[in-house]
Amino acid sequence: MSRFLPIALLACLLWAQAGETRLGIRFATGALAEPELASRELLPAPGITARAGVASPTRAPWIVANGWRFTRQPGAKYRYDLPAGKALLAAAEAFAYAADALLKIDPVDETGLVAMQAFLEGLPRVDLPVIADLAVVDDGSPATGEVMNLLTRRNLLYEIVKTPSARYRLNVALGSREFPVEDAADPSAFALKVRRLVTDEQRTLRIYGSEVVLARLTGDATRARLHLINYGGREIEGLRLRLRGVYATGAVYVQGTGRAALLDHVVADGATEFSLPRIGPYAIVDLTAR
Repeated sequence: MSRFLPIALLACLLWAQAGETRLGIRFATGALAEPELASRELLPAPGITARAGVASPTRAPWIVANGWRFTRQPGAKYRYDLPAGKALLAAAEAFAYAADALLKIDPVDETGLVAMQAFLEGLPRVDLPVIADLAVVDDGSPATGEVMNLLTRRNLLYEIVKTPSARYRLNVALGSREFPVEDAADPSAFALKVRRLVTDEQRTLRIYGSEVVLARLTGDATRARLHLINYGGREIEGLRLRLRGVYATGAVYVQGTGRAALLDHVVADGATEFSLPRIGPYAIVDLTAR
């Protein structure tokens, strides 16, 4: 029988929304009251899932991730009801997006989640603005939500706005001349169109060697923090990343391993490339601008 919190007799784990400056955790004994649960939006368990009617092994994996939901409604409260093996991934994405989320876990995940908690509490605290390459004009529709979902899964960095923003050369607004509503009927093609408009050369972040690692990037003129969430369920070795900008060798924090070093760090043509030796469900890279 699943229960809340990774520690015996403690029933609730809350990732309080406090930016990245600190990790807020609230513990409570016993079962949570139904009104507390009912007031929170139930999230799907994160990971990789099969798509009905799709059998080709060459297709990109279908990732279930909640980052776009957290980004769309940062002030909302959420809850997970997780099967065995999903607690670490849920904790990683909730922490990466500073989400207020309760995790209902299977007892087999208690030990791992205790270790994850210790890892997160040991991270340096930073509070940096989100870095984006484009804006998405949110009209509140399910179609726009699915566009956000696909852009997130393609690691296309965006900011949600209510009206087109002059800060970005590309504003994605469903119903506009450039982005007709009917185009959203094929979200994958829609995301590819956005990627081509941004251009790979102008993308702030590119990830090579995996289709199951999703990123959240924050930063300012002096430093950056890169969150890497691995939805694939297996360790990944030699992940290669490219960031626009010139960064010195950074600090790497890998859940389950601890501190690690950047490999093959190269700065050229106004961009920084490096590899990570190995990551499990979650890793953070802190970079300092030169």
